[in-house]
Amino acid sequence: MNGQRNKRNRSNMAASDIKQTEEEIISDFDLFEDWTQKYEYIIEMGLKLPPIDEKYKNDNYRIKGCQSSVWLNSYEKGGLLYFEADSDSAFVKGEIALLIKVLSGRTPQEIMDAELNFIDAIGLRQHIAVTRANGLASMIKQIKTYALAGINKP
Repeated sequence: MNGQRNKRNRSNMAASDIKQTEEEIISDFDLFEDWTQKYEYIIEMGLKLPPIDEKYKNDNYRIKGCQSSVWLNSYEKGGLLYFEADSDSAFVKGEIALLIKVLSGRTPQEIMDAELNFIDAIGLRQHIAVTRANGLASMIKQIKTYALAGINKP
């Protein structure tokens, strides 16, 4: 019984951590007066993303459905999934940096359960072209696919 309660508490804490990270992102974006400034901030986030090893810049790691090239690698450490990525587009690299900020270092189940409400709260989906929105959806889908594989790992 205690083990179940501890699992539930950890899960609630982690969900809260994801929500807290999302709230921090929303607060950061609230500091900007217009979408141009937000756009520049997203690009700046992408510039801060650590470089991905060149061995992951191939079709096996490329996210299908993105107009730009986006490469995503995932690895597990201590039961948590971590992500590293790159893109040939500065803005798209910023988008994946936002996703990594929220989802990297979480359990596969936490990633699967994440609702990613911050995307609409900051106005991202409303201020990007349909092709970029499709690419964002593809990035989220790939991250959740890695998480699902982590859950189903024997």
